[in-house]
Amino acid sequence: MIAAPADRVYDLIADPRLWAKWSAWHERDPKMEVRYAGPPFGQGARWSWKSASEGTGQMEFVRVEPNRSIQYSLVFPDFNLKSRGAFSIEPASPGTKVTWTSAGDVGANPLKHYLAAFMDRLAGPDFEKGLTNLKNVAEKP
Repeated sequence: MIAAPADRVYDLIADPRLWAKWSAWHERDPKMEVRYAGPPFGQGARWSWKSASEGTGQMEFVRVEPNRSIQYSLVFPDFNLKSRGAFSIEPASPGTKVTWTSAGDVGANPLKHYLAAFMDRLAGPDFEKGLTNLKNVAEKP
């Protein structure tokens, strides 16, 4: 729950350049090299990054419902992994409920299946930290 209106929360998520204010990954590596492409905001916005601690990746917003939801595709080329995720943004008293989900297909590789079983423990804390940071940023006057 975030004590801020849905449009404010949506704006912080739908602009890839604003992720540096709240994502756990940017927090761990503020010198991360990030390149942006496509529109600066909303559907079609995409970016890629290189980081000594966070690896390399690419993300694109593939479906957007303003102030309601953002769906994205995510690629980690170093591991040949692809996933998809979504933010659900729902007005709720006294603010906004945000849910962040992620899913992916690891293919037939048994090692990747083993890794997938631990993804919640590996990535879950980063999602929680990101949501906490998003809350703190969105609730600032």
